[in-house]
Order: sequence, then C-alpha cells, then structure tokens
Amino acid sequence: MITDPEILKKLIQQGSLLPKEEMLEIARKKGSLYIGIPKEVSFQERRVALVPEAVSLLVANGHRVKIETKSGEGANFTDNEYSEAGAEICYDRKEVFSCDIIFKVAPPSEEELEMMTGNQTLISALQLSVQPKVILQKLMDKKITAIAWDYIRDDEGVFPVVRTMGEIAGTTSMLVAGELLSSFSTGKGIMLGGIAGVQPTEVVVIGAGTVGEFATRAALGLGASVKVFDNSLSKLRRLQNDLGTRVYTSVLQPKVLAKSLKRADVVIGALRAPLGRTPCVVTEEMVESMKSGSVLVDVSIDQGGCFETSRITNHNEPTFEKHGVIHYCVPNIASRVSRTASFALSNIFSPILLDMGDHGGCKDLIKNDEGFRSGVYIYKGTLTSEVLGKVFGLKYKSIELLLPGM
Repeated sequence: MITDPEILKKLIQQGSLLPKEEMLEIARKKGSLYIGIPKEVSFQERRVALVPEAVSLLVANGHRVKIETKSGEGANFTDNEYSEAGAEICYDRKEVFSCDIIFKVAPPSEEELEMMTGNQTLISALQLSVQPKVILQKLMDKKITAIAWDYIRDDEGVFPVVRTMGEIAGTTSMLVAGELLSSFSTGKGIMLGGIAGVQPTEVVVIGAGTVGEFATRAALGLGASVKVFDNSLSKLRRLQNDLGTRVYTSVLQPKVLAKSLKRADVVIGALRAPLGRTPCVVTEEMVESMKSGSVLVDVSIDQGGCFETSRITNHNEPTFEKHGVIHYCVPNIASRVSRTASFALSNIFSPILLDMGDHGGCKDLIKNDEGFRSGVYIYKGTLTSEVLGKVFGLKYKSIELLLPGM
C-alpha cells in the first residue's frame, strides 16, 4: 500500500487527466400512451391500423399496446407476430375499448361506441358520407376526443393518409384493369401495355389528382398509351411536370372525351369532389359507344362515381357488365392490398404517436401541432367541425377557440 502523500498526490493528478465517460442527461418521457387496436368489423375492411413492426417501435419507447385477437389476419399478420412485438393480445373486445387511445381504420359502430368508457381519444377515418348523426351524438355524450386521420396534415400541408391511399388506389386500379382485360377474366385477352409490333393498349384517365397520377404512372410503366382529362389546367400541368414525360392531356370537354372513350380499352374514373358528390362526366350514351370488352374502373364510386352507369360493387362480386363494358366499382380498393395499405398507415402514424408521447399526450399534441389539430372534429365532447355541424344541424365551436383553455 502506498502511504507517501506526495506519491498519492501525483497518482491522483495523473488519474484526473485520463479520459472519462461523459454523463449526458437523458430526456425524460412526458407521457406513456395506452393504445388499443380493435379488430375491424366493417364490411370487407381487411386493413389493420398498426403492423407488428410499428407496435415494436412504440413498445420500445415505453408505450403500451393492446390488440384484439385476429386483428391482423386480414393483412396476414398473426397474433404471435404482435405478441413478439410486445403487444398484449386481448380476447375480450371491451378490454381493447377501455384503452385511453382507440386506434382503428373504419369509424366506430354503435356497438363499439357502447364499449367505450368515455373521456378517451379515438383516431380513425371520418368517412363523412356514411357517418350517421347518432354516432356523432354518442361520441359527444361520452366526451370523446375524435380525430379524423383523413384530415390530418403534414409539415407541407398535405393530407398524408389521403395521398398514400390515393397512390395505392391509382396503382391498384391499373393492375385490376389488366386482370379484367385478360381472357381468363371474361376479358378480350388483351395485355395491358404494349410490345414491339403490336398496338399498345389505350388508357383514358379521368382526373389528374393523386389517384390519376399513379394510375397514369402504372399505365406508362407497362407501355400503354395514356390520355388524361381533368377540369383543372393547373392539375394537368403539375401532372406533366411530375411525370417527367409528355402525355396527352385535355380539359373535360364532352366531345373530346367521347371521342377518346370510343377508342379506349381501359378508363379510370379518378375525379374527386371537395365536398358532396363527384361530378358525373361520362354519360350512358358515351359508355354505350365504347368498344365491347373494354374496362371501366370507377375509383370515385365512394363519392357517387363519375360514370352514369356505375353502381357500387364489392370484393366478392367486383364487376358487372353493361353495354358490353366491364365495370369495376368497389369503393375500398386499398383493402384489396391490405398488407401494403397497413404498412403505409403505420409509416404515417408511428411518428405521430411517438410525437404524441413526447408531448405528454393527445391534448398537448393538438395544442402544439397545427397539422394534427386540423384532424380534430370532436374535442372532449365538443363538436369542432363546421362541415359536420352544418350537415347534421349540430352546434359546433372552432378548435382554435378552445386552444386557450387547454
């Protein structure tokens, strides 16, 4: 043992000069989220709000996730995958609906609302066209904070869920059309696209929004000849710029459109209305003049459709024939590719939920994030959506007026 004070002093001085581990402060988490994911019971809804990878990320960040058994089977995710990701598998639906945050794809049914305990946060699609007044009133009575994910904006002011589902619907609609053209789907046996020496398939896309853009991209990628119609020149110009290639574009003039439809093998209806019904731009007479065996895919059918001959179909019986033209009018095309759609939703909402936890909960995120705030249509039982208030004759108050009291 060294007892000499001079030697000890020197050793201490030398030790103080050695590199040491830096002790950095770790930011404390403001709030741990308690999230419940129920199984979707809406007709032919096969998507799930969060995939196992997203659940794993949330659990690793200190959040708790409960998921109803078999919630992911429509998108080919097993209970075992969710369990291994850290989720708690629930066999009683009421247990999931008792969580602080209910996260689902379709709006809640009356039965699901009865299971909710109150003073919770609901994040789901709004689906204004099928939203009954009684659902809104029950949400208000239970003091629920309801957030429509289709109205949430990102940092650039874009609706990320609407855009992503539009990308999926546009690409998938072209794949569906290709399948329906084949001879094993009662089609004419035409390949969607083009090869050397054979005239390419003629595709008409009505609408130059996200759905129209991605339908056009898919058709061009397969080698088809594409014509795009829209009633907005700015949208057509943006489409040309985004594609990076020249395609035939035209404003919606009935005579020009009718002429193009006569030669078309595939027509994609991708018009959207800001509110209310989609404008019906293709008359029955125009459909009657089309080639026998051609295909119509009406992606706008959830807003009424843009073809006069359209009527809603489903994934079990997706098509019908009228005037020799095959019609595909399924409203929820994204459920056809439910696994891809579920990953897309998780990619959008994982960062939002993590941000919510960092802010200390839903209330603080609403207060601090303008984009997230735009999705709120009921705040603690108070209706904040002007559109819903006017449609259903209910009293409403702007969310901005409620901010100071949060």
